[in-house]
Formats: sequence, structure tokens, C-alpha cells
Amino acid sequence: MPALSVFVTTFNNARTLEACLASVAFADEIVVLDSGSRDETLEIARRHGARIEHQPFLGYGRQKQRALELCRHPWVLLLDADEALSPRAQAEVRALMAGAPEAAGYRFPRHEQRFWRMCHPGVRHNRFLRLFEAARGRISEEPVHAAPVVEGKVASLSGPLYHFGETSVRVKLAKVSAYAAGLVPAKRASGRRARPWMMLLYPPFVFLRAFLFKRLFLDGWAGFIAAVVMAQYAFLKHALWYEAESFEREAGRGMPEGAPPPPPPEHGRG
Repeated sequence: MPALSVFVTTFNNARTLEACLASVAFADEIVVLDSGSRDETLEIARRHGARIEHQPFLGYGRQKQRALELCRHPWVLLLDADEALSPRAQAEVRALMAGAPEAAGYRFPRHEQRFWRMCHPGVRHNRFLRLFEAARGRISEEPVHAAPVVEGKVASLSGPLYHFGETSVRVKLAKVSAYAAGLVPAKRASGRRARPWMMLLYPPFVFLRAFLFKRLFLDGWAGFIAAVVMAQYAFLKHALWYEAESFEREAGRGMPEGAPPPPPPEHGRG
């Protein structure tokens, strides 16, 4: 019977961490890697018996990889601090750990909080790899959307993972803006050039894909707003990339004499 470690990275997550850790109380070990929380995050982690480690923020992927390396057991489960396992997902994980898992990793469908409501059951849910054999997995090095990568067979579970992170339109807008900005350095380092026409063509495609094909229309106006914000994210990724190139190529063009210098590039944690 393999033992299970759960690992969570935190930074001021007191609002959601209680639900997160309560949903994995059955685990043999809970590792919380914190990067300087000033709210009640650490108190909540202690209350749930978590082993708390500290690490200044290294970036999304490197921080999660460090948390993975701190786990002591052969199987690991990654949760973001604003996620929680549903009761059905808990039962599936416990059943797997009580036997001999046949795959190297397992994906969960993720049910999203859509501002003032949870998503409709009929929405097409994205699936995320979260449970895997530690020796066969690692965290990718993508600058924003870092995720586990596993060598071997990956299967899917039916029990959902809940995501409670997008509590308002303002929160989602801030998140996608930070994500888009965080992608710019990697895009520029790739050696590829920005394609400004993508600002025109890609966002409408993203909106239609989300609202119609992923069935966000089932979430009513909350789904419509979410699809618009997804399109905005698609726009921002290309707009900020093009802006960074333009600042380098022609910063100050047309500015009057004596104008202040252009600001430095904006890079943030998000």
C-alpha cells in the first residue's frame, strides 16, 4: 500500500487553505511550502498537522518543484492553495492508495467557481494531472502555467477537483493580467517575434471556443463574462509581447524634447 504526500505552495491563502487541507486529511503527509505569508495561512497549516517549510518565491514552476522535492512518500498529490478535492475524488484517491495504482499519474476534472456561482455540471471541464508517482514525475519549467510532467501512463479519475480562486471579475482580470505579463520574458527568450495580427484574430476564437464549444453558456452571464475575460487574456499575451518589442525598437519615438524617459519593463510575481 503506497503512502501519499500532499504538497501545497502558499502565500497569504488563509481564505481557501482550510477547505484545501481539510479535503486531504487522509494523506500520510501534508507539506506546505510558504513564501512569506502574513495572514493566518501558517496557523491553518499547523492546525491540519502540515509540515511547514519556508522558501522565498522562486517562480511558479520552481516553487512547486521545490515542494515536490520535500515530500517523503512515493506517491504525491499537488493541490493549489485555492483548490480542494471533492468527496468523490477523495474516495477515488483513497481507493487507489489502498491498492496498487496501475498508472504513473492521474488527472482530475476541475470544477470552477465562476464568480458568484459554481460552474454548471454540463460545462466541458479541463482535466489536470495532480496525483502521480514521485520518482516518475517533475514540475515543468513554464513561467506561469507550470504543471506536473510524468513518465509513463496517465489515467483519468471521475471525481472532480474544486477550484475556488476566481471569486470576482476583478480577481480574474488581475490574475490574467499578471499571467500575461509573466509570459513575456519567456516568449522573448524563445527568439520568436510577436505577431500583432494575433491580437485581432485570436481573441474572438478564444471567446467562441470557451462560450460555445466548452459550453460556458450553461453558466449564464457568469459564463459569458468568463469567456470575455479569457479572450482578453488571449489579447494581452500578444499585446504585451508586442509592446515589449516595440519599447526596445522605438522607445520614445515622437516624444517631445524634455519628455521623461520610458519606464523600465514591468515584471511581477502575480
